[in-house]
Amino acid sequence: MIEPIFQSDNYQLARKLMDVTALRQEAIASNVANAETPGYHRMDVSPTFASQLKAQMASGNLGSLDSLQPKLAEDTTARSTRPDGNNVEIESELLAMNKNSVDFDYLTQVVSGNLKQLKMAISGNVT
Repeated sequence: MIEPIFQSDNYQLARKLMDVTALRQEAIASNVANAETPGYHRMDVSPTFASQLKAQMASGNLGSLDSLQPKLAEDTTARSTRPDGNNVEIESELLAMNKNSVDFDYLTQVVSGNLKQLKMAISGNVT
């Protein structure tokens, strides 16, 4: 009974995406901290992770999500408008931080919903 809850596609996907949002938060924090560092280039989760995740979802094989590991990479799409080569825009980072926070909150609700189902199955209580 416990295994099906933790092996469900929604639970596995939400858990992996929580890892991604935590890593993205680290990148955003680093970007904000280095907003005035000459030559610093914006970091984000590598775009290859999204393509690998889409491929696994299309194949229907979400059971092997543990093999996917998100990594940080330089954001090659960010343009530098400053003479010192730094391409961090603090406003964009703050917006990204807010979006990331909302994403994490939603994923937390998905995972905790699965855990509440497990608690209810064990105790028989709805609370």
